[in-house]
Amino acid sequence: MICGLDISTSITGYAIFDDDNLILNGAWDTRKYKDFFQKVEVVRDGLERIYDQYGDQIKAVYIEQSLQSFRSGFSSAKTLSTLSRFNGVVSWLVYSKYGITPEYIAATSARKLCGITIPKGEKAKPVVLKYLLDNQPGFVIDYTRNGTPKPESYDKADSIVIAKAGVMCEQKNSK
Repeated sequence: MICGLDISTSITGYAIFDDDNLILNGAWDTRKYKDFFQKVEVVRDGLERIYDQYGDQIKAVYIEQSLQSFRSGFSSAKTLSTLSRFNGVVSWLVYSKYGITPEYIAATSARKLCGITIPKGEKAKPVVLKYLLDNQPGFVIDYTRNGTPKPESYDKADSIVIAKAGVMCEQKNSK
C-alpha cells in the first residue's frame, strides 16, 4: 500500500492505494486551531489512526513537495516558512510512527504522471477535481448548500494524485 499526503496548515489530505485501488481518502481540517502545535496534534492523531488500521501494510509514503519559491500574488515568506515547518514536522511524524522515510514529489510532476494536463490559463485544483470525479472510482466529495465543492475536496483530490504518482514511482522502481 502507498500513502499520499497533501500537507497544509489548514487542511491536510490523505489517500491510500493498494496497487491501483483507492482504499482510503479523507482530510484533516485544522482551520479552527490557531496554535501550530494543535494543528500538528490533529494530523498526528489522524496518522496514528491510519497506522492502527493499515500500518504494516503501508510500504511507502509520498508527500507533496512544499512550495520552494515566491510567486506574485501567492504566499508570503511567513506563510511559506510556516508551511515548510509544518511539512517537516509531519514528515518526521511519518518517519517516527511508520518507520518510513517519506518521498517528496512536486504537484506538477505528480499530475503529469497521472496524465492530468492543466489547460493554459486555468487553475489546477478545479481541473484535478473534475478529472478525479470522472476517472477515479471511489472518489467522493461533499458539496456546500450552494452546490460548490467543500474546501477539503481539493486536498482529498491532491492527496489522491500524490498517492497515485507514488504507486507509479514504486512500480517503476521495482522493475
